[in-house]
Amino acid sequence: MERTKIIGQIFDEERALYNLTHGDVVDCVFAGPADGESALKEVRDVRVKDCGFSLRYPLWHAKGFVMEHCTMDDLTRAPIWYAEDGTIADCTITGVKCLRECDRMRVVRSTVNSPEFGWRCRGLTVQDSTVDAVYCLFESRDVEIKNLRMTGKYSFQYIENLHIKDSYLDTKDAFWHTKNAFIENTTLKGEYLGWYSEGLTLVNCTVIGTQPLCYCKNLKLINCRMIDCDLSFENSHVMADIVGEVTSVKNPLSGRIVADGYGEIIREGNVAEEGYESRCTIEVRE
Repeated sequence: MERTKIIGQIFDEERALYNLTHGDVVDCVFAGPADGESALKEVRDVRVKDCGFSLRYPLWHAKGFVMEHCTMDDLTRAPIWYAEDGTIADCTITGVKCLRECDRMRVVRSTVNSPEFGWRCRGLTVQDSTVDAVYCLFESRDVEIKNLRMTGKYSFQYIENLHIKDSYLDTKDAFWHTKNAFIENTTLKGEYLGWYSEGLTLVNCTVIGTQPLCYCKNLKLINCRMIDCDLSFENSHVMADIVGEVTSVKNPLSGRIVADGYGEIIREGNVAEEGYESRCTIEVRE
């Protein structure tokens, strides 16, 4: 099938390339005084390469697209919503609210600085990328992440079916209410990590920060380190094998915790549960 070639042009009008199908858009600029929105709305089977975006909502309802070596600046608000089967490769994105309610998207070798990045997406892959975002991937599901370096806060909340490996995450209040998250070979730095999660498993991970992993159900830590982690595991059902010392453990509900040592073990009455008594075994590794 012959493809439409659009090369080296400037577009600033409303819906400039609306419903473009089987096309290649190369070395174009989407900016100008007309300040038009939705330049590539409803496109199908489109490759966008070496382009610069400075207009709002360019790729809504796009299907089967590849965007590579492109930039989307701060003026490119909400750039990709309701899209399907798209790849974002070697791009720099600073437009707020990138990716909303998208299906089967891939982000590779890209730099993203976008508050509210990746909300309510399904089948999302992020690899070899850097992300700075607040409320990253809120309520998304079926997410695969590898070699991500991330900063932000309130990340991965209400997410379901998540796999992260070989990453560094500096993000407070992360993983709240997550379900079925498996994290391996990753550093998790931040306060109040993982509260109210269900089925969170950490393997060969390092956890850094105060009051982690409280109010969890079916929590597992395998060969993990915990640094500056005080008041850990409060009200959690936990099975944990920890390398090194834990600063303090407070009122875990049930399960078994094994570590090389503890700065403090706190077992006290729980005002949230009348007649509370911890059923968790806390052991020092021999």
